[in-house]
Amino acid sequence: MKTINVLFVCSKNQWRSPTAEAIYRRDDRVSVRSRGTAKAAVQTIRASDIAWADVILVMEDKHRQRILAAFPGEAKFKPMHVLDIPDDYRFMDDELVELIRSAAEPIIAVSLHESKRFPPR
Repeated sequence: MKTINVLFVCSKNQWRSPTAEAIYRRDDRVSVRSRGTAKAAVQTIRASDIAWADVILVMEDKHRQRILAAFPGEAKFKPMHVLDIPDDYRFMDDELVELIRSAAEPIIAVSLHESKRFPPR
Protein backbone atom coordinates (compact mmCIF):
# COMPACT_ATOMS: atom_id res chain seq x y z
CA MET A 1 0.00 0.00 0.00
CA LYS A 2 1.33 3.43 -0.96
CA THR A 3 1.71 5.93 1.84
CA ILE A 4 1.94 9.70 1.69
CA ASN A 5 4.08 12.02 3.82
CA VAL A 6 1.94 14.46 5.80
CA LEU A 7 3.48 17.44 7.60
CA PHE A 8 1.35 19.09 10.29
CA VAL A 9 2.33 22.64 11.26
CA CYS A 10 1.33 25.03 14.04
CA SER A 11 3.22 27.82 15.81
CA LYS A 12 5.20 26.27 18.66
CA ASN A 13 4.85 22.56 17.81
CA GLN A 14 3.54 22.15 21.34
CA TRP A 15 -0.14 21.16 21.22
CA ARG A 16 -1.92 21.18 17.87
CA SER A 17 0.58 19.71 15.41
CA PRO A 18 1.96 17.14 17.91
CA THR A 19 -1.64 16.05 18.57
CA ALA A 20 -2.16 15.59 14.83
CA GLU A 21 1.08 13.63 14.58
CA ALA A 22 0.02 11.40 17.50
CA ILE A 23 -3.41 10.76 15.92
CA TYR A 24 -1.91 9.64 12.61
CA ARG A 25 1.32 8.04 13.84
CA ARG A 26 -0.09 4.50 13.65
CA ASP A 27 -2.12 5.07 10.47
CA ASP A 28 -0.65 2.80 7.77
CA ARG A 29 -1.74 5.18 5.02
CA VAL A 30 0.58 8.00 6.07
CA SER A 31 3.97 8.91 7.44
CA VAL A 32 3.72 11.99 9.64
CA ARG A 33 5.83 14.77 11.11
CA SER A 34 4.89 17.85 13.09
CA ARG A 35 6.71 21.17 13.15
CA GLY A 36 6.25 24.75 14.27
CA THR A 37 6.84 28.05 12.52
CA ALA A 38 8.11 29.94 15.60
CA LYS A 39 11.82 30.14 16.35
CA ALA A 40 10.96 28.88 19.86
CA ALA A 41 9.08 25.84 18.53
CA VAL A 42 9.87 22.40 19.95
CA GLN A 43 10.79 21.40 16.38
CA THR A 44 11.03 24.29 13.93
CA ILE A 45 10.13 23.66 10.30
CA ARG A 46 13.06 23.33 7.89
CA ALA A 47 13.36 23.18 4.11
CA SER A 48 14.01 19.44 4.39
CA ASP A 49 10.60 18.96 6.05
CA ILE A 50 8.88 20.69 3.15
CA ALA A 51 10.84 18.61 0.63
CA TRP A 52 9.85 15.43 2.52
CA ALA A 53 6.13 16.27 2.63
CA ASP A 54 3.62 15.23 -0.01
CA VAL A 55 1.07 17.51 1.62
CA ILE A 56 1.34 20.16 4.34
CA LEU A 57 -1.55 20.73 6.74
CA VAL A 58 -1.32 23.97 8.71
CA MET A 59 -3.55 24.92 11.62
CA GLU A 60 -4.06 28.58 10.64
CA ASP A 61 -3.53 30.74 7.56
CA LYS A 62 -0.70 32.60 9.35
CA HIS A 63 1.29 29.34 9.30
CA ARG A 64 0.80 29.03 5.54
CA GLN A 65 1.92 32.63 5.08
CA ARG A 66 5.02 32.09 7.26
CA ILE A 67 6.02 28.96 5.33
CA LEU A 68 5.58 30.69 1.98
CA ALA A 69 7.62 33.68 3.20
CA ALA A 70 10.44 31.62 4.73
CA PHE A 71 10.62 28.92 2.04
CA PRO A 72 9.27 30.45 -1.19
CA GLY A 73 11.06 28.06 -3.53
CA GLU A 74 10.40 24.88 -1.58
CA ALA A 75 6.75 25.64 -0.74
CA LYS A 76 5.60 27.31 -3.96
CA PHE A 77 4.18 24.19 -5.60
CA LYS A 78 3.67 22.05 -2.49
CA PRO A 79 0.03 21.19 -1.67
CA MET A 80 -0.76 23.14 1.52
CA HIS A 81 -4.12 23.26 3.28
CA VAL A 82 -5.34 25.41 6.17
CA LEU A 83 -7.31 23.39 8.74
CA ASP A 84 -8.66 26.51 10.55
CA ILE A 85 -8.01 25.15 14.04
CA PRO A 86 -7.39 27.91 16.60
CA ASP A 87 -4.81 27.71 19.38
CA ASP A 88 -7.45 27.02 22.04
CA TYR A 89 -6.58 23.45 23.02
CA ARG A 90 -4.04 21.40 24.93
CA PHE A 91 -2.26 18.28 23.67
CA MET A 92 -4.73 15.45 22.88
CA ASP A 93 -7.76 17.47 24.02
CA ASP A 94 -10.83 15.49 22.88
CA GLU A 95 -12.29 18.41 20.92
CA LEU A 96 -8.91 19.09 19.26
CA VAL A 97 -8.63 15.43 18.21
CA GLU A 98 -12.09 15.59 16.64
CA LEU A 99 -11.36 18.89 14.86
CA ILE A 100 -8.11 17.55 13.43
CA ARG A 101 -9.69 14.31 12.24
CA SER A 102 -12.67 16.01 10.63
CA ALA A 103 -10.51 18.64 8.89
CA ALA A 104 -7.55 16.45 7.89
CA GLU A 105 -9.25 13.22 6.85
CA PRO A 106 -10.85 14.47 3.61
CA ILE A 107 -7.55 16.07 2.55
CA ILE A 108 -5.59 12.90 3.33
CA ALA A 109 -8.12 10.79 1.43
CA VAL A 110 -7.85 12.99 -1.68
CA SER A 111 -4.05 13.11 -1.41
CA LEU A 112 -3.90 9.30 -1.24
CA HIS A 113 -6.20 9.02 -4.25
CA GLU A 114 -4.09 11.47 -6.25
CA SER A 115 -0.85 9.72 -5.30
CA LYS A 116 -2.23 6.53 -6.86
CA ARG A 117 -3.30 8.35 -10.03
CA PHE A 118 -0.02 10.26 -10.41
CA PRO A 119 2.81 8.09 -9.07
CA PRO A 120 6.22 9.76 -8.70
CA ARG A 121 8.53 9.43 -11.69
